[in-house]
Amino acid sequence: MVQCEMCGAETASPNTVKVEGAELDVCDDCADFGTEVRQQSSSSTSTKYSTSSSSGGSSSSSSSGGSSGSAGSSGGGGGGRRRDMFDEMDEVAQDYDQRIRNARERAGMSQEQLAKQLNEKASLIRKLERGDTRPSDGVQRKLEKALDISLTEGAGDEETEWEGSSAAGETTLGDVVQRKDK
Repeated sequence: MVQCEMCGAETASPNTVKVEGAELDVCDDCADFGTEVRQQSSSSTSTKYSTSSSSGGSSSSSSSGGSSGSAGSSGGGGGGRRRDMFDEMDEVAQDYDQRIRNARERAGMSQEQLAKQLNEKASLIRKLERGDTRPSDGVQRKLEKALDISLTEGAGDEETEWEGSSAAGETTLGDVVQRKDK
C-alpha cells in the first residue's frame, strides 16, 4: 500500500497527476485536482530533473528553468536539504509595530516628527504602528537607522522540523493543508 501524497490516505493503485507543476502520486479522490501524467514505457526514470553528475553535464541543467548558480550545485552527495534563496533572507519581525512605537516613544518623538525625519507621511507611521501595513524595504531601513532598532528576525530563528502525523514517518501534503471540500 502506498500513501497518497496529497491527503495521506492509503491506496493500492496511486495515480500520478500534475498539480500546480508538481507530479504527485495520489489516490483516486485526489486525482481530480490535477491532470494525469502519462508514464514513459521506454525509460523507468526521467532525467529531465536529475541531479546526478552522470546525467549529461550542462545540457541537462539548461532545462531547469534558467536557474543557474549555487542553488543546485552543492558539489557533495545528497542528504542535505536543497538551499533556497528565501533561506538567506531576513523577515520582518512579528512585533515590528511595537518595536517602532516603543523606539519612537523612547526617542521622545511624535509620529509627525518621525515622519518628517524619514521624509514619509505621518499616516504611514500610524499604519505601521497599528500593524495595518508592513514597512517596505526602504522605509524599514530608514526606521532602523533613525530609531537604532532592528525590525528583522532571521528566517532560521524559528525554523523547526515538521513532525508529520503519517504512520510511515513521511510527511505528506495532507499533513499540512486543510482541504476546503471536506
